[in-house]
Amino acid sequence: MTPLETSVDAAALHNDALVADISFTWMEVGDEKKKLASLPRFKTSGVNFVSLTLACDSPSLEDTVRKIAKERNYFLSRPDEYVLVETVSDIRRAKKEGKLAIGFHFQGTEPIQRNLHMLEVYHRLGVKQMMIAYNEKNSAGDGCHERTDAGLSRFGIRMIAEMNRLGILADVTHTGYRTTMDVFEVATAPVIFSHSNSRALHDHPRNISDEQIRKCAASGGVVGINAVGIFLNGNNDASAQQMARHIDYVAQKVGADHVGIGLDYVYDVPALMEMVVDHADRWPEDGGYKVPTIDFVGPERLPEITESLLKLGYKEHDMRKILGENWLRVAQAVWK
Repeated sequence: MTPLETSVDAAALHNDALVADISFTWMEVGDEKKKLASLPRFKTSGVNFVSLTLACDSPSLEDTVRKIAKERNYFLSRPDEYVLVETVSDIRRAKKEGKLAIGFHFQGTEPIQRNLHMLEVYHRLGVKQMMIAYNEKNSAGDGCHERTDAGLSRFGIRMIAEMNRLGILADVTHTGYRTTMDVFEVATAPVIFSHSNSRALHDHPRNISDEQIRKCAASGGVVGINAVGIFLNGNNDASAQQMARHIDYVAQKVGADHVGIGLDYVYDVPALMEMVVDHADRWPEDGGYKVPTIDFVGPERLPEITESLLKLGYKEHDMRKILGENWLRVAQAVWK
């Protein structure tokens, strides 16, 4: 099925709903032209808000600040196309004005360089959420592909407290099991998995257990289902139907209030595959990354997810939550 084949009802709902993708990689990787051409694709596909990854666990503090400055200038200099988000109201305003709302986040907390004061600096620069650890161990805790599973460090516990105080959303995707459970224990605000799939449906170390899903929901958070073929199933089948299967699984476990979309779409897959080969500790062979290529569900297929979930019996009010309102609810509860 292509987006053009979605039903009239699905297309109407998708276009009217507020659609949010909470995780899109916006790094200095691969073809810059492909990157810049990708955001209009999201808008054309009905997306109203997208949060962009500006840093992972490897960049230096200086490089990270330079990257933020570059991207703030890019979006602020295009007010006819984009709204750089400070509040949830900015997202709703962008939809009314026919613009794309843009947020910033980190996939990893190493850019703060063990300096908790940097959290406020990044927050003031527009970084609304931070992932605790990306696959490997860092100063705060362990990643999901680390040899150990040691949990939050003492520094990590203090970091979560400061993130909660400032209103930075804590994200435990890519993070080791015990570290995620520690975050749920010490956090005083909702915690999210921005782009994680069900391990019960596909037993991949990047996916998350039912226990993690339940803890996320209990915190008031949301699990964003990603579009990565090797995390969706054992056949690297990146399809809207496979994403809908994972969305439905989480919704059946903890309710439609606690599931959303985090495509984690990559605009230049050959460049990604080069990175995977060059950084074997971050993307280990036993993590299932040694494939000719990794397939992704692109933004153009988002209307198909709406179609697939409607066919599964989801009602309009739940569809609106899944497509974007759940993310806005959490943002409203956490952002300051």
